[in-house]
Amino acid sequence: MSTGYFLPIGLFLLALLLLAILVLRSAPASAGPVVGEDAPAFDLLDQNSQRQRLEDYRGQWLVLYFYPKDDTPGCTAEACQFRDEYYRIKALGAVVMGVSLDDLASHKAFAAKYHLPFSLLADGEKKFAAAYGVLSGFGPIKFARRQSFIIDPQGRIARHYARVSPRQHAGEILRDLQALQKQSVKTGH
Repeated sequence: MSTGYFLPIGLFLLALLLLAILVLRSAPASAGPVVGEDAPAFDLLDQNSQRQRLEDYRGQWLVLYFYPKDDTPGCTAEACQFRDEYYRIKALGAVVMGVSLDDLASHKAFAAKYHLPFSLLADGEKKFAAAYGVLSGFGPIKFARRQSFIIDPQGRIARHYARVSPRQHAGEILRDLQALQKQSVKTGH
């Protein structure tokens, strides 16, 4: 059998894959909060069925990182980076929470498998991801875009990361938290 027949099919599939990636990257997300605005409130369960609400974290710095799917390569790398930097971030008086559209059982298994010491919030109704402008998808397939927010102790968005490198993001958050806290001390906020 000639390989000439398979070449056009392979090129067609490659073109189809590239088109799907392009569409997914350009899928519109609703507008989310901007730096300086109040963070959208949330009331969600974490992997331990514990209710987590924004109002419970007033007076603390909060890192919310949205990610597409539990136990996938990029999401695992990002979660493990936050795990590895968790106690340094916590020492700055900050709380880390991951958010995806996965259910509680998926979060529980993911957190247990990688020994994640922070909450993973289940946004099955997709309302929280939509409020933060990170809900995306293609047709019926929906996911949270990989974006993060630092929320200040007054409940305002202090920093928004629209582009995130899973393997370097936790370190970036740590550096920015330190800078934001120094700036906050200087300005008295």
